[in-house]
Amino acid sequence: MGFSEEKSAELILKSSLLQALQETIKERGWKQVEAAAQLGIDQAKVSKLLAGQMAGFSIERLVHFLSMLGQDVEVTVRKAPRGRQRGIVRARLSKMLIKASAE
Repeated sequence: MGFSEEKSAELILKSSLLQALQETIKERGWKQVEAAAQLGIDQAKVSKLLAGQMAGFSIERLVHFLSMLGQDVEVTVRKAPRGRQRGIVRARLSKMLIKASAE
């Protein structure tokens, strides 16, 4: 059972944002309670995020969390190359800055 192109694009972006959020929390050495206080959510939601559970968290909400933790999130949109009718979705994390970037 595969996903639609739209759902696949959403999952790619969400998983990259979630990974950046997990790495930021881990780098800071925060316990779940500390992360919850910083994000303004309860510890149970942080537990879900750290376990990789994306259900219930929109792309916008994950971007908001990263922003609250001092991370820049960049999205780049550009025309697909000639010969390709549809665009593709990619996400990339900067190792140095933990920037979530979707292009």
